[in-house]
Amino acid sequence: MATTHDAVAPDPGLATPDPRRWLALVVIAIAQLMVVLDASIVNIALPSMQASLGISDANRQWVITAYTLAFGGLLLLGGRIADYSGRKKTLIIALAGFAAMSLLGGLSVNAGMLFAARGLQGMFAALMAPAALSLITVTFTDSKERAKAFGVYGALSGGGAAIGLVMGGLLTQYASWHWTLLVNIPIAIIAICLAIPFVRESRATGNTKYDIPGAITSTLGLVAIVYGLTKAESDGWNGTQTLTYLFAGVALLIVFLIIESRTSHPLLPLKILANRNRGGAYLASFFVGVGLFAMFLFLTYFFQGVLGYTPLQSGLLYLPFSAGIIVSAGIASQLLPRFGPRWVTFTGFVMAVIGMWLLTHMTASSTYVADILPALIIMSLGMGLVFVPLSAVSLFAVGNHDAGVASAVLNTSQQIGGSIGTAFLNTIVASATTAFIVSNHLTHVTPDALVSGFVRGFAWAVGILAFAGLLWVLLVNMNKKDMAANDSPMAHIG
Repeated sequence: MATTHDAVAPDPGLATPDPRRWLALVVIAIAQLMVVLDASIVNIALPSMQASLGISDANRQWVITAYTLAFGGLLLLGGRIADYSGRKKTLIIALAGFAAMSLLGGLSVNAGMLFAARGLQGMFAALMAPAALSLITVTFTDSKERAKAFGVYGALSGGGAAIGLVMGGLLTQYASWHWTLLVNIPIAIIAICLAIPFVRESRATGNTKYDIPGAITSTLGLVAIVYGLTKAESDGWNGTQTLTYLFAGVALLIVFLIIESRTSHPLLPLKILANRNRGGAYLASFFVGVGLFAMFLFLTYFFQGVLGYTPLQSGLLYLPFSAGIIVSAGIASQLLPRFGPRWVTFTGFVMAVIGMWLLTHMTASSTYVADILPALIIMSLGMGLVFVPLSAVSLFAVGNHDAGVASAVLNTSQQIGGSIGTAFLNTIVASATTAFIVSNHLTHVTPDALVSGFVRGFAWAVGILAFAGLLWVLLVNMNKKDMAANDSPMAHIG
C-alpha cells in the first residue's frame, strides 16, 4: 500500500469545538455499547431460547448469524447513509429502530419471529455503528480530546462483549431470556432523549449520490461470505454449499471493487484503503476479529462443560477481562498523543499474544484463578492498547465527507473477521476433539477431549494475533506529530 496524502476537508458547520461534545460522547458510548452487547448478550441465553421456542439444534445458530449477516453485510451502506443523510439523524433513527426490533424479538412466540427480529436488529445496528464512530471524529477536533474519546469507544468495543456475557447470565437466570432483548428498549430511549439536545448534526457535503450497484454487490458479497462460513460448521470446508457461497461472495466483492474504481460517487472510496496507515488498521482489525472473538466461545464451553459453572457464574468470570480493557484503554488514550499509535499498539499485541499463549497450557484439571485468570488479565490489558489506536488510525485524516464509510470499514473488518474466526477456529477445535476421541478409543466426549480441541484453537489464535501485530508495525508509521497535525483543518499526513 502506497502512502497517500489525504487532506482533511473542513466542514464549515464544525469549525468551532462543540461545547456539548462530552455530553454527545455519552450518547455515542451508549449506542456503541448497545451494538457490542447485542452481539454477545444472547449467547448465554441461547439454550433457554432454544427450549422455550422449540428451535432445533440445526437452526439455533440463526439466533446469532441472522444478526451477524445483516450487520456485516449492510455496514458499508449504513456508513454512506450516515454520511449523506446526517449522522445525528441516522443515529436517532437507528436507535429507535433497534429498540423496536428488540421489542419484537423479546415478544417472539416462535423461531421465525425471533430470527426475523435478530436480522432487523442487525440492519439497524449497521446504521448505528458507523454513525456513532464517525460522530467522534467530527465532534472532537483536538487530538488529545479525540484520543480520550476513542479511549472510551475502545473500552466499550473491547469490553462490551464480556459485559454482554455477564448481563446475559444475570437476565437469563433472574428474569428470562426475553429480557436479553427487551433490555435494549429503555437504554435506547435514554440515548434518544440525550441525542436530541446534545449531539450536533453533521453530514457530508458535495457529491452525495448513492452508489446503488456498489451497495448491492458489496452487501450480497459480504452476506454470501458470512453465510458460507456459517455453513462450514455443518457442511465442512469442502462442502458444496460452503464453497459455492464463498466463491460467489469473493466474486461479488471483486465486481464491487471494479465498480468502486470506476464510479464517480463510490460507496467505498478506494483512497480510504490505499493509505498505508488506515489500510494497516483495517487489516489488523480484521485479524484481531479472527483471532480473538472465538476465545469467548471456547472459554464459555470450558467454564460450563468442564468446570461446571452456571451461565451466570460463567458470565461473571469475564468481568476481569472487561475491567482490564477499560483500564488499559484509559492508559492508551493518555499514551496515544504522547508517543503515537505504532509502538503503543504493538506492545498491546505482544501482551495479547502472551495471554493467548498461556491458554494453550490449559488442561482438564486447570482452575480459573491459577490458570485462566492470569491469561485473561494480560490479554485484556494488551487489547485495550490495541482497540483505542485502531479506532483512531482508521479514521485519521479521512475528512468529513467519508468519516461514516471509513468507520463502517473498521466495523466491517472486525465483524467479518470475527465471523471468519469463529467458523474457522470452531472447525479446528471440533476436528481436534474428534481426533483425540479416535486416537484414545473413547466412546464419548470427555473433558480431556474438549480441552484438547480448545488448546488447538488457542494455538491458532496465537499465530493469528501475532500476524496482526506484525502487519500493524510494518504498515502503520504514523507518529505523534501526525496526530497533532490533524487538528488543523488543512492538515495532511504522509
